[in-house]
Amino acid sequence: MNQILTLRRPDDMHLHLRDGAMLEAILPESARHFARAIIMPNLIPPVVTAAQAAAYRDRILAALPDGMQFTPLMTLYLTEATDPADVAAAHAAGLVKAVKLYPAGATTNSQSGVRDFDKVRGVLERMAGIGLPLCVHGEVTDPSVDIFDREAVFIDKVLDPVRRTTPGLRVVMEHITTEEGVAYASAGGENIAATITTHHLIINRNHILAGGIRPHYYCLPVAKREKHRLALRKAATSGNPRFFLGTDSAPHPDHLKEHACGCAGCFTATNTLSILAQVFEDESALDQLEAFTALNGAAFYRLPANERRLTLTKGDAVTYPSKIPTGAGAVTVFDPGFPLLWKVTD
Repeated sequence: MNQILTLRRPDDMHLHLRDGAMLEAILPESARHFARAIIMPNLIPPVVTAAQAAAYRDRILAALPDGMQFTPLMTLYLTEATDPADVAAAHAAGLVKAVKLYPAGATTNSQSGVRDFDKVRGVLERMAGIGLPLCVHGEVTDPSVDIFDREAVFIDKVLDPVRRTTPGLRVVMEHITTEEGVAYASAGGENIAATITTHHLIINRNHILAGGIRPHYYCLPVAKREKHRLALRKAATSGNPRFFLGTDSAPHPDHLKEHACGCAGCFTATNTLSILAQVFEDESALDQLEAFTALNGAAFYRLPANERRLTLTKGDAVTYPSKIPTGAGAVTVFDPGFPLLWKVTD
């Protein structure tokens, strides 16, 4: 007998849609199932002003296929030249829901990010005053720090000092990958939360490196030891309102992933809900799936929960395309490595 699960339509609180031909091809993969998404601003050039955010939002909506309902929640890319007044005006107008902090050089298209945190203190203080969240890519870029330690060092050396010197600043620790990230978000109080990706619930660092390099499992922050993956699964399925879904679904064409210096990112938009249903079932926590995907994130961003529902049905194995064709090249869909039995049916 098929098993049926009805949920509020989910939100993706960390999504890369890119632009141009890539945007047009991959937007339907998220809009098919998700009601809203926090849209990352790391385009080339980055989305740093309210005017640029408005223009990008318009391009997203223009690319949305007829009949699909999807709301892009825009963000601004924090630079050392960001104008606090522009940020406040964009927030007051309802245009942006967050500002994104990339430490310079930490990940894809982060060259314009922050090097000197003293230079953005005024922006952070204004954000604290108006309640606008700061979304943080939480890794240090010091080459002397091992790549597997960069998240934990960032928490100690950057994030905690920033929060102590900017009381009231609301922070989303994006795509956490470690026990330390889970612990810090759990203990940090009402002004902090954390997103967890689909792929970090599935893979550890062995999946990337053991038996050959698998470029489509390479992401930043990079997957860590198995103990960290298990900590993430426990947090995601716990019902704790500090944790919610941000897929960090990040499309790159195959010719740039399968490359001598391949791009970081896993593309999970297509099959995320099937994967998550299996994870939550495995953890005996299907009753917490709606909170993780549709309630906790909305509450932290002070948004109403979605009223529309969708239905997941467990039955025969679901087949998804292995690649999404785009005008920029084929994009490989994340392979969880196990059969997917849950499918969105309504």
